[in-house]
Amino acid sequence: MSLFKKIFSSEKKETLDKGLEKSKTSFFSKLSKAVAGKSKVDDDVLDNLEEVLVTSDVGVKTTIKVIERIEDRVAKDKYLGTEELNQILREEIAGLLSETNSGEATDFEIPKDKKPYVLMVVGVNGVGKTTTIGKLAYQFNKKGLKVVLGAADTFRAAAIDQLQVWADRVDVPIVKQDMGSDPASVAFDTLQSGVNQDADVIIIDTAGRLHNKVNLMNELTKVKRVMQKVIGDAPHDVLLVLDGSTGQNAFEQAKQFTAATEVTSLAVTKLDGTAKGGVVIGISDQFQIPVKYIGVGEGIEDLQVFNKYEFVDSFFK
Repeated sequence: MSLFKKIFSSEKKETLDKGLEKSKTSFFSKLSKAVAGKSKVDDDVLDNLEEVLVTSDVGVKTTIKVIERIEDRVAKDKYLGTEELNQILREEIAGLLSETNSGEATDFEIPKDKKPYVLMVVGVNGVGKTTTIGKLAYQFNKKGLKVVLGAADTFRAAAIDQLQVWADRVDVPIVKQDMGSDPASVAFDTLQSGVNQDADVIIIDTAGRLHNKVNLMNELTKVKRVMQKVIGDAPHDVLLVLDGSTGQNAFEQAKQFTAATEVTSLAVTKLDGTAKGGVVIGISDQFQIPVKYIGVGEGIEDLQVFNKYEFVDSFFK
């Protein structure tokens, strides 16, 4: 299929293949059981496939869409052999993802007309938020862009320390205050510092407390409002980081955060350690928010831009 042309370098593709290995192995062992003894895609196979997709964390609503698409193919083509099912799944899931503006990127890029480009990062503690910020800073820095980090998760001393470690590791400046400081004040100082340093990218870390959504909403709204005193249209992107290994819990977090603030893009981490990679397909479809980045390993290079064609190709290879 012409959709699946080579986009990534072989090295990048190898990392993606390896990162999705557990998800793929789990999916195909379930799929082979679902079609065992069957030569054509019939109602039984579709029922079994539905179960395979749901238990692979694709999510019920997205699974129903995929099944309906395959039913249409079966009705149109009259006869579909089970050996063709893999290719059909690839095509229909890529088609489904094409309906969102998700996964078109091939490299780490920022809009040329926004300088500095302000990225606010949200997500609960433990999802890999600070690590994602560090790896993004590394990628942008590698492209010759000047990056400034802001430690506005002032609720935990560990969060400030961890961001400092990443700033040192990738050699970018960081703006921070003491634990318990006003997060909006840190964001304000970071944007002022970024403007003074002629930065290309400013990345702001924020606190990840969901137990009281109203407080979180108020805090994030205040941070945004204070940022806009320095840069009128900041932040340009609100990136929600989700832990892919939590499967359905990631859906719940996405639901909570999209209710608390306007999320404009997603990063799904820790896909290498889980068989729940299908969650990327479901979240991308359900929330109609573009998945921008995926974490497929521990290494500094293992945060990748999400490209739907490469992802689906690796998942259904």
